[in-house]
Amino acid sequence: MARTSVNQPILLSPPHLSGEERRYVDEAFASNWIAPVGPQVDGFERDLATLLGVPDVLATVSGTAALHLALRTIGVATGDEVLVSTFTFVASVTPILWLGARPTLVDSERRSWNLDPNLVEDVLVKRARLGRTPKALIAVHLYGQTADLEALAAVCDRFGVTLVEDAAEALGATNGARPAGAIGAIGIASFNGNKIITTSGGGAVVSRDRSLVARARKLATQAREPARHYEHAELGYNYRMSNVLAAIGRGQLEVLEERVAARRGNFAQYRDRLADLPGIEWMPDAGWGRHTRWLTALTIDPPRFGATRDQVLTALAADNIEARPLWKPMHVQPALRDAWAAGGAVAEDLFERGLCLPSGSSLSSAEMDRVVEVVVRTARQRATALAS
Repeated sequence: MARTSVNQPILLSPPHLSGEERRYVDEAFASNWIAPVGPQVDGFERDLATLLGVPDVLATVSGTAALHLALRTIGVATGDEVLVSTFTFVASVTPILWLGARPTLVDSERRSWNLDPNLVEDVLVKRARLGRTPKALIAVHLYGQTADLEALAAVCDRFGVTLVEDAAEALGATNGARPAGAIGAIGIASFNGNKIITTSGGGAVVSRDRSLVARARKLATQAREPARHYEHAELGYNYRMSNVLAAIGRGQLEVLEERVAARRGNFAQYRDRLADLPGIEWMPDAGWGRHTRWLTALTIDPPRFGATRDQVLTALAADNIEARPLWKPMHVQPALRDAWAAGGAVAEDLFERGLCLPSGSSLSSAEMDRVVEVVVRTARQRATALAS
């Protein structure tokens, strides 16, 4: 029996090495400096700080660890309330719970799919009437676009709430001329394997306040006191990035602009090549800065398009193409069923109808052709079946 041919997989957002990483990794191996911290970590932190226009950065083992450190650094503790986007990945919320605080899950706005400043203001007005001010607001920047930071910063300042940026999905994005992650009181980045650049696994704490980064650095190094012996007046974590992974990151940072251009190019091609299909709406560009299009995200209106989101995902999977639904909102996640939510209808609708297409910066023309062909075929086949 002849074997059935299977197309090579097309991944959603695979790592894309430049070749420059090898030079830095070789330096790490030649120096035998493999353990956590070291010259490559120092260099990576310095390079990243320069890129973001801040005095200091802390490289961590993951973006989740970075957010945990950021929240503890600004004093989030047991019983505090922290407002956070409901339309996000769970790692934006779990560090709140680790610290014994309470998340309040806030809906998105349509124009950016990010946190709705009007809902944030509504919550803060209600809390002010009760004499209970939330400790912090985590603004998650989704799919390569920042939230409306001008509006969010204004409302946070008005009520004395610390603004934290979760820029795990938005390195290279800007709000005005300012880099994502370096605008609020403290922010974080992620270098997970699916991000626009990667260190395999890693993250960073970012702030314009050098003292906040210094505090996070102490906590990330088991909160060791400056003594010749191991002295600990408080408990910390083992959250520092490896010297080897930082070496990868230094090579990746050199091509960040190229990777952003490639992702934006992918989006432009999808938009142009699928323009004749009705019922597709692309993630909006709110226009207040650079949208990196880390992932090409869209929603489908089934009656107009001719197929549902899940039918498109099934067809893509049958051709060995990885695509994903948009984030399932946190307020409908079983693990967070007891959390308080403000709104939720926008995030629920985006989840029900939305998907992300393959968006890697190494996506080839032939791979783009395959993805587009499956999407077009699915819409037309379903439309033909409904008409017959």
